[in-house]
Amino acid sequence: MTIAFDHDVCVVGGGPAGCSTAVFTAPEGLDTVVFDRGNASLRQCAYLENYLGFPAGVDVETAYDLFHDHVHEAGGEVVDDLVESVERLETGFRVTTQECRELTAERVVAASTYDDSYLLDLHDAFAVVETDEDGEESRHFDYDHPDQHGRTAVDGLYVAGPLAGVESQVAIAVGHGARVGVGLVIDRNEAEGLWAEAARHTDWVVKQGRYEGEEWRESLTDYYAERAPEPMDEETARERARKVAERQQDWQIPAEEVERRRAVGHRELARHLDPDAVLDALPDERIREYVESLDGDGVEER
Repeated sequence: MTIAFDHDVCVVGGGPAGCSTAVFTAPEGLDTVVFDRGNASLRQCAYLENYLGFPAGVDVETAYDLFHDHVHEAGGEVVDDLVESVERLETGFRVTTQECRELTAERVVAASTYDDSYLLDLHDAFAVVETDEDGEESRHFDYDHPDQHGRTAVDGLYVAGPLAGVESQVAIAVGHGARVGVGLVIDRNEAEGLWAEAARHTDWVVKQGRYEGEEWRESLTDYYAERAPEPMDEETARERARKVAERQQDWQIPAEEVERRRAVGHRELARHLDPDAVLDALPDERIREYVESLDGDGVEER
């Protein structure tokens, strides 16, 4: 029996790790919601200086806007609310928020940094008890518990970022969030009947021509089908293997699509920049040419 969940994936925490997880799960057809109340550890940083791709650094507010916009662009949803509890159901989880939202999700990714209280009672292996010099006991999540893809002893529950013992560097948190997202997609694929080699998730696009032709498709189909588990009959194995091969052909995009995405990507990034800074960076002649290219008296309605 198929159970209807409100969401396939619920991410607790909209910082670098949580958003990175979401941009890998949402494009794969997994209904993904991210809850973020804006109190992530990155907010404690005055300025982000060591994130690759920003030679002069980037302010935290702009970084957050970019992270959240990326989730939306990938097909996910970011909700301004705080998760207060995660309850295990017979299958999946019930998530309750500070604003009394209640929803179900097949999988949950814990990507908060400061709050782990909603995790501690979900499994005996999660909580570590420590005693301070005054004899006071405290409990916190066992950072060594998750595996490399953030999997835990609770089926469907993953941990991403500093809560999984990852160093508190944005670049590292983003990388770990991506690893968790990839692991989650692999687990989904395996649950749908794919085996290890066929379930591996690769999120990329290539230039037209790399994966083309029936000969290439049959070769890849053979590769995957030969690695199917023995109990699976050959016809089923080839049918599933061929779908994987066809999907890889869909990763190809022609040169004009590459250029279109480049233009869209640049404009999307520019939307987050200070207009004066953009104008100052452009040669006067380029600005003049652009204004002259506009319709009417030089003003274009947008």
